[in-house]
Amino acid sequence: MFKKILTANRGEIACRVIKTARKLGISTVAVYSDADRDALHVRQADEAVHIGPAASAQSYLRIANILDAVKATGADAVHPGYGFLSENANFAEALKAEGVAFIGPPPVAIEAMGDKITSKKIAASAGVSTVPGHMGLIEDAEEAARIAREIGFPVMIKASAGGGGKGMRIAWNEEEARESFHSSRNEAKNSFGDDRIFIEKFVTEPRHIEIQLLGDQYGNIVYLGERECSIQRRNQKIIEEAPSPFLDEATRHAMGKQAVALAKAVGYHSAGTVEFIVDRDRNFYFLEMNTRLQVEHPVTELVTGIDLVEEMIRVAAGEKLRFGQDDVRLNGWAIESRLYAEDPYRNFLPSIGRLIRYRPPAEGIRADGSLIRNDTGVVEGSEISMHYDPMIAKLCTWAPDRLSAIQVMGAALDDFEVEGIGHNLPFLSAVMEHRRFREGRLSTAFIAEEFPDGFAGVAINDADARRLAAVAAHINWKLQHRNALISGAMDNHRRTISAKCVVTLDEHFFPVAVRDEEDGTAVTFDDGSCLTIASDWLPGRSHAVFAIGGETLSVKSAPSGTGYRLRWRGMDVVAHVRSPRVSELARLMPKKRPPDTSKLLLCPMPGVVTAIAVSEGEPVEAGQVLATVEAMKMENVLRAERRATVKRIAAKAGASLAVDEPILEFE
Repeated sequence: MFKKILTANRGEIACRVIKTARKLGISTVAVYSDADRDALHVRQADEAVHIGPAASAQSYLRIANILDAVKATGADAVHPGYGFLSENANFAEALKAEGVAFIGPPPVAIEAMGDKITSKKIAASAGVSTVPGHMGLIEDAEEAARIAREIGFPVMIKASAGGGGKGMRIAWNEEEARESFHSSRNEAKNSFGDDRIFIEKFVTEPRHIEIQLLGDQYGNIVYLGERECSIQRRNQKIIEEAPSPFLDEATRHAMGKQAVALAKAVGYHSAGTVEFIVDRDRNFYFLEMNTRLQVEHPVTELVTGIDLVEEMIRVAAGEKLRFGQDDVRLNGWAIESRLYAEDPYRNFLPSIGRLIRYRPPAEGIRADGSLIRNDTGVVEGSEISMHYDPMIAKLCTWAPDRLSAIQVMGAALDDFEVEGIGHNLPFLSAVMEHRRFREGRLSTAFIAEEFPDGFAGVAINDADARRLAAVAAHINWKLQHRNALISGAMDNHRRTISAKCVVTLDEHFFPVAVRDEEDGTAVTFDDGSCLTIASDWLPGRSHAVFAIGGETLSVKSAPSGTGYRLRWRGMDVVAHVRSPRVSELARLMPKKRPPDTSKLLLCPMPGVVTAIAVSEGEPVEAGQVLATVEAMKMENVLRAERRATVKRIAAKAGASLAVDEPILEFE
């Protein structure tokens, strides 16, 4: 067994590898860039080596820097994690030349499967079902448009060396094919240093289902069931689960058998994943093979009980698999929600800043036997940088059945506190409560179909509004009593507390009467109904549990102006608790209008302007490309919303802009 492992990565996956290495009694080495000097993975490792500037191309992607760290620390093995150099055959070869073990597959398999064009050819020859497409290299946008037309729209334009949703675009016509070719090639070059592009038919109503493989160096390969990864945005996975609610045993076996055949065709060992597109009739087509540990590997670990990182280490050390295919059993259901530093209220644009509050839910086995796990690479106070992927954590739940796992996830998301940056917690909560998701009617178009106009929060219905109104009345009641107890007040000027008030949430108005009872605070509505609340909430506490009529609500609360901001199950509302007279007057107050920005193109996220596509005085049409902004390794194309004329260009290509800084001004 190895004595010292270097993790050639950062963030949560570096922490994940360190955790298992520590369990096996192996010393660990972390590497870090300027931006990660105080990162969690640096603190957790036994040793840490600085490898360069913040830009990944000058640090985590630079093979020479990693090799220097290996030599300096005497590490005898390297785990690449995912992303960065994890699927770089040259890196694996360089380690081999130095006599250092690469905890991953052989270089020949990485090279064969890492090139999507080559991998499709190998898959077809191994008897794996493949999607129709053009496997040759494409030189320019015009050729891309012609090939797309011949295949038949819609098509998927993809980077040959791509992964993680980068360098991928769907084109529905020739013009989109030309634009997508340029964007995909730019993203591929920036993310992978390889701008080769290929095109294949886009399967409508597809599900993204993948098979987890594990093999040793003696030809033994098993599949560990599947993962459903259909909840995606811009080809980036957001929610994954194991097993899939769609597959039957026969399809699972057929997919697993083909995945194993492909792995054997390239002499594969270690952990790997074969991704498939599955249509409504359970026909499946090879998408790609990821020759590394997947981000979503925890759900497989939770339903199989197998530590994939440990098995990767053992295989790299020359051990045989300790189990066969017949020993693999799928137990229960696991779901993973990826917490991203992306603002769902701004079309999921990246957000950067400091985590002024980061309180994950308690991990471990709960009283009902379910389980919560949180894989993360940050702590309270960590800085979310624009240089790297926006993922903050992976929240996972396990339960005996799918609906129970969803319920546990919904509660865990309610308990997860994150402040200081924009994040997708409310969106994840909304998906967990969505009827279509709960029924398992998924496709990769789920988000586009169910949230066509973006995410504006969960609309609050009357029943939920009543519950949150009761929560607000309870909080206000406790605060008023606390204020009345402040010492030093004159006897004839002590605060009087009125039992009657009006709670306002959005368009909901609830006249209520509040009183204390033995089992909590009773809130009586004007229709005679009453909700009794018991809670551990105290002034200053930002999160508390409220027991209301036999139901438990885990609500985040904070002062907001003269009201209380309440967040629960994807809802985000400000509740105002006022006296009846003040409430009556407040309803007459005019609403403040937002500033007019209709004549400005504002930077939607912190990032770098990579191109300005227009000039001053130029007329533009609706839908025309105006500029591109790169943030967190993703290229975002900004288009004109209507016909206009460019009056002024406020930012040049190469400029680093904050959110809402002007790029263009129109007449």
